[in-house]
Amino acid sequence: MKIYKFGGASVKDPQAVKNLFNLLTSNDHSKLLIVISAMGKTTNAIEKIVKKYLEETRIPEELQEIENSHLEIARELFAEPSHPVFSKISGLLEDIRNFMKHNKSKRYDYVYDQIVSYGELLSTTIISEYLNSHNFKNTWLDARTVIKTDSTYRDAQVNWEETQEAIEKNIDRNQVNITQGFIASDADNFTTTLGREGSDYTAGIFAYCLNAESLSIWKDVPGVLNADPREFTQTSLLNQISYEEAIELAFYGASVIHPKTLQPLQKKEIPLYVKSFVQPDGKGTSVRRGNRIEPEIPCFIVKKELVLISLASLDFSFMVEENISEIFRLFHLYQMKVDLIQNSAISFSVCVDNRFNKLEKLIQHLKARFRVKYNTGVSLYTIRHFNDDAIASLEKDKEILLKQITRDTVQLVTRN
Repeated sequence: MKIYKFGGASVKDPQAVKNLFNLLTSNDHSKLLIVISAMGKTTNAIEKIVKKYLEETRIPEELQEIENSHLEIARELFAEPSHPVFSKISGLLEDIRNFMKHNKSKRYDYVYDQIVSYGELLSTTIISEYLNSHNFKNTWLDARTVIKTDSTYRDAQVNWEETQEAIEKNIDRNQVNITQGFIASDADNFTTTLGREGSDYTAGIFAYCLNAESLSIWKDVPGVLNADPREFTQTSLLNQISYEEAIELAFYGASVIHPKTLQPLQKKEIPLYVKSFVQPDGKGTSVRRGNRIEPEIPCFIVKKELVLISLASLDFSFMVEENISEIFRLFHLYQMKVDLIQNSAISFSVCVDNRFNKLEKLIQHLKARFRVKYNTGVSLYTIRHFNDDAIASLEKDKEILLKQITRDTVQLVTRN
């Protein structure tokens, strides 16, 4: 069995859905599980609705725009106005409204997961129905019934034993299955999500549990590039990457592959192919056992809107294990992802991702024990397999707040 994963850009409008159909019919699809993200920028739009809902405690009018946009896509895909897809779309939006009417919780992370998950439910409903209407027979699967997690909303941890059992019980390996990326459920069947951009991870989970032949991730780029073309002017295709190197690149922030995706694939040596849905016949990039990276050229990565925090003890004593363990306890408490660490005898600097918006509380807590300086909105640049020219090009015209060099990697924190 093979696993295909399509991101939001590959299903953003009716033409994209038709392109997906053409891609599927031109490949062997007899035993296939397809993981699909929300359409286009739907997740971003629903995130704004969640924020407004919690601020105003009423159903935002923007929810109607979500319904209208998906109905419009369906109208261009289905000639028959009475097709059941239209009532299914409206039914999903009615589910959101009912949740908003009856919900009593003010917990952002919980509410976020219950609402944002509908982006994937809408996209997969439309696509499954479209494929079936064109004799591409498939079974729609609610990922929440098979991917089981803890209750860490917005960043849920997979219960592998329960997930394995549910997938084996509910998936027919001899047919085409269509399901959602990003979403799962906890022991009480409340919806959870696997972290932003977690649809790749969903595909990795299914690949692992189904002992898949391969996983193909279809993108709007020709494969894994040595830099993001939206941030860097000159980029080159990487033909092959080892699992270890891909995990390194993902950890530092390479956006093509979600960091968690690679570990389950590596355990069972399931090859990953990153290919272009625009040019599906292109070679793409393979991630598998083998040479570290081909060709071996500098790889550039940037993560923006981070926070650089510098700490020192109040009495100028050494920053020893006791201090550092307390700092990391607080990072865990406030859900800060650490991207870079640098310490000296009396100071400790760290670059973190404030994706859960808990920086203010963290800083107040840290000030009780440390002298604290911090800069928000910084950028972290990473070069893997660097050379002097690569470093010089990156440092040009930038205010560098921190620089760190190891054997294979150089990192720079710059002020925007």
